[in-house]
Amino acid sequence: MLSTTKNLLKLHLVVFIYGFTAILGKLITLNAGELVWYRMLIAFLALGIILKIKGRRLGVSWPTFVRLIGIGFVVAFHWITFFHAIKISTISVALGCLASTTLFTSLLEPALVRRPLVWLEVVTGILIIAGLYMIFQFEPDHIAGIITALISAFLAGLFTVLNKIMIVKHRPLVISFYEMGGGFIGITLYLLVNGTFNAGLQLPVWTDWLFLILLGVVCTAYAFAESVKVMDVLSAYTVVLTINLEPVYGILLAFVFFGDSELMSAGFYLGTLTILAAVFLFPVVNRKIIKNRREISQ
Repeated sequence: MLSTTKNLLKLHLVVFIYGFTAILGKLITLNAGELVWYRMLIAFLALGIILKIKGRRLGVSWPTFVRLIGIGFVVAFHWITFFHAIKISTISVALGCLASTTLFTSLLEPALVRRPLVWLEVVTGILIIAGLYMIFQFEPDHIAGIITALISAFLAGLFTVLNKIMIVKHRPLVISFYEMGGGFIGITLYLLVNGTFNAGLQLPVWTDWLFLILLGVVCTAYAFAESVKVMDVLSAYTVVLTINLEPVYGILLAFVFFGDSELMSAGFYLGTLTILAAVFLFPVVNRKIIKNRREISQ
């Protein structure tokens, strides 16, 4: 119980840090692809230094190496779509839709981990869909940003479940190191294909470098490794459920940093509140159901 509480507190700290990610993404002048390329390079180097200092071994089997590199690709394109959603829309839209990660995880975890589908997760998912429908209805000018953010949410659910599988046999820092490296390779290939390198990679201005180092070291290397580490104790669904606090922190911070430009319609906030209510009510109802089952079995 103490271990679970300790890991939940660590996870909440990580989520608070994640709340700054969207702010930094908005402040950095680079496009989404270039931003994530620098971010993953910095995170990869930072994790390598940490592993060297700790004297950790990096050896993994070839199949594991391939899997981690592949998950890194998923992480990379989750971040690209997330930051692109911010660039073409608003922080509020991107974070509001990102809360639907819970819905995708509730469907992906039973399929990939081969556990039974939980009816309460299905009901939670239906409520999330209702909230998303409201956002679509009241924010027609942000459809492109909403769809991009939903793709990002699906990818977030996917790599969270895949990391839940990997954490069983591998250390969090090693997982994160290879995934950041894999993501960096994936984005490099992406930038090669779309002609970014041919046109000339944009060099960050000094403020961009400051924000990129903060983003790469604190909001990525540290936060990502910790979010993987807590899954040694917590379920993928619990992790995603807690990470859904990110929209709350992020939207509030967006108002502080960007003011009226982040104001949305009343319908948007109603939809976002519906999603968050579904997410936060889940553990309360689930705990009550478990308690009733125990009482009946006694």
